[in-house]
Amino acid sequence: MNNASVIASPIGKITILADDEFVHTVTFAETNLEGLTENPLTIEVARQLADYFDGKLQQFNFPIKQKGTEFQQEVWQNLQAVPFGETISYAKFSAHHPLAIRAIAAANGKNNIAIVVPCHRVIGSNGKLVGYAGGLWRKQWLLQHEREISQNGQTELKF
Repeated sequence: MNNASVIASPIGKITILADDEFVHTVTFAETNLEGLTENPLTIEVARQLADYFDGKLQQFNFPIKQKGTEFQQEVWQNLQAVPFGETISYAKFSAHHPLAIRAIAAANGKNNIAIVVPCHRVIGSNGKLVGYAGGLWRKQWLLQHEREISQNGQTELKF
């Protein structure tokens, strides 16, 4: 990964890391950007994220690739099937592997491509917000933003 772009968002600075072919990281975490430069891919991702925050984009369209086990890759692929503006409980999300709910939650937590691989859409079975590496306040903001844009469900979430 020798390319990076940084954007300001309503929920803080977001760093995008990529090589020439794939985005590997979209993160809120502080990142050392020494020696990294923008490229067409990171610039495009920054544009799409800006459109997402402006309510103009609901589905991302750029190549992603993050390191992980086959199981983690399956979990991350399944996360991308959770519709914009909707949530799913960990229990329902893991219904295809009911004995692996903890492993699925752990894989969810290792997702390095925030927002794009929408781990923020997975909530506790009781409807509570649980676990988000970017902070629960960001998870709540993202879910509220998506509900308002999609006009899906109640307009304000109560947690």
